[in-house]
Amino acid sequence: MADNPPQHANLPASSPSKERMDGCDAAIVEQVRAGNVDAFRDLVDRHSRTVFNLAYRMTGNEHDAQDVVQETFMKAFQQLERFESRASVGTWLHRIGINCALDILRGRKTRQEVSDPSDLETVQIMNSLSSDEPSPDSQAHDREVRKHVIEAMDCLTPNERAAFVLRHFRDVPIREIGITLGLKESATKVTIFRAVQKLRRSLEPVIGELR
Repeated sequence: MADNPPQHANLPASSPSKERMDGCDAAIVEQVRAGNVDAFRDLVDRHSRTVFNLAYRMTGNEHDAQDVVQETFMKAFQQLERFESRASVGTWLHRIGINCALDILRGRKTRQEVSDPSDLETVQIMNSLSSDEPSPDSQAHDREVRKHVIEAMDCLTPNERAAFVLRHFRDVPIREIGITLGLKESATKVTIFRAVQKLRRSLEPVIGELR
């Protein structure tokens, strides 16, 4: 069972420190603004992996996550002239990606398969079920737990899922989550709390079995 979202074959390896990256990003933006359109590809190479991983956690679907990456960089290119240089390019791209992912979540008409359950706060539950050589019984139990986790994530509203992912997997501040979702700080806290409570209620039977 993978602990991370699937890796896109064309995505680059990890980047240098945040400070160094921000400086390089700013230089690339200035090159693009000066007319070197090809330089924008460097931003795509530097940030596509993190945008994809964020989108995957939010949408729970690899195909949708790839669509989010494409839409994110298309919008970023179109809006580059409006980007404020004092801000972080990475943060700006992530916000665009979050909004693109929210559009997909809010537009869904039917249930779709969601991501690997290890992406949840309940990863401890999943880890407790694993062993070097799992028996057939433990493998069957593992599949049952995954089914419960998938159903639990499906029960969240788009805002709840987005707020939960941003807070617990990206460690985004409450205020920034609220700005992204168009919520006041108090409403953002309630949304995150509600998501956690829903997950706990849905997974209570599984947690009980492990006690």
